[in-house]
Amino acid sequence: MILPIIAFGSPVLRKKCDEISLDYPDLDVLLENMWETMYESSGVGLAAPQINKSIRLFLIDTTPFMEEGEEDKAIKKTFINAVILDEEGDEWMFNEGCLSIPDIREDIQRKPIITIKYQDEHFDWNTDIFDGLTARVIQHEYDHIEGVLFTDKISPLRKRMIKRKLENISKGDIEVGYRMKFISDATRNESGYLKLKCRSFGRESL
Repeated sequence: MILPIIAFGSPVLRKKCDEISLDYPDLDVLLENMWETMYESSGVGLAAPQINKSIRLFLIDTTPFMEEGEEDKAIKKTFINAVILDEEGDEWMFNEGCLSIPDIREDIQRKPIITIKYQDEHFDWNTDIFDGLTARVIQHEYDHIEGVLFTDKISPLRKRMIKRKLENISKGDIEVGYRMKFISDATRNESGYLKLKCRSFGRESL
């Protein structure tokens, strides 16, 4: 099932996420839905907060970054309860975007090599070293489970320059080719919690 992407402005994108255990309900279904949603949205990574789940879970598939004939070198992984243990090397800049912040791309500085401890979809612990674009994708998704967005890392001047665009995204004043939920459409349920309504664009609105 394709899930709607949570747009900039939603509180769930600003929360430090909770760890989960092996008995997390319907995890297999959630993972399947996240993979399907990521591919439908043409993403290379997706974190649980982006589909309104405040848990330490994200997944990546770096196939789109591979040269033709090198697809077998792509990294496709699920990361559960991840902790980045170390980041090293000279920072380098790359133009990043985010499914939750459509139509905005910014040059972001990150270190090129990371060491990360995480559980896979079977809840086996792993400690791996990644570099280059794979490390960057992981860092971007890891930021999501820490409540951090890539726009937090740009200069104050750039933040002022894109402020109006961010406001428009939070209000749903934007069209994209995948399903999204916006804070401007939220209503409160009987318990006082925000309930986001979904709007569809592009193919999903046909």
